[in-house]
Amino acid sequence: KAVSFFSESRTGALIVVEQQVSLNDIAETGTILDSLISAPILENIFYEGSPLHDGAAVIRSGRIYAAGCVLPLTKDPELSPDLGTRHRAGIGITETSDAVTFIVSEESGIISIAASGKIDRFIDIKTVEETLKGLLMPEEGTGKKLKEKIKRMGRG
Repeated sequence: KAVSFFSESRTGALIVVEQQVSLNDIAETGTILDSLISAPILENIFYEGSPLHDGAAVIRSGRIYAAGCVLPLTKDPELSPDLGTRHRAGIGITETSDAVTFIVSEESGIISIAASGKIDRFIDIKTVEETLKGLLMPEEGTGKKLKEKIKRMGRG
């Protein structure tokens, strides 16, 4: 719901879902929240007036672990110049970890998913939902398909 809201309202957002590789060093650059995940909480984090809105939210074990976090930028020289700092950060964290990042463009409302150092743009809400289910509820059966898709993203 929050990603859909961000897209419709053109609210920039950067949500990183931690996998096996710990993102403690990234979480320490922000504010530790250890909060339940809900659309209203995410909407408050990324609200333009919020002190945490410019950074990334880190999701760990199905909770919003930290927000306002600083991510490393990609060093990919081939990346489109149309992509700004939010997208470069969303890709960068996936180059140094197995995290999956959801990015919403402030200018266009376009939703993107980054994994394995690659980005898929123009993602629809159904794909966001399926990806989140695979990440947060792998026992639901979509986890294996998601892992295969992420591996394909890493190959180009």
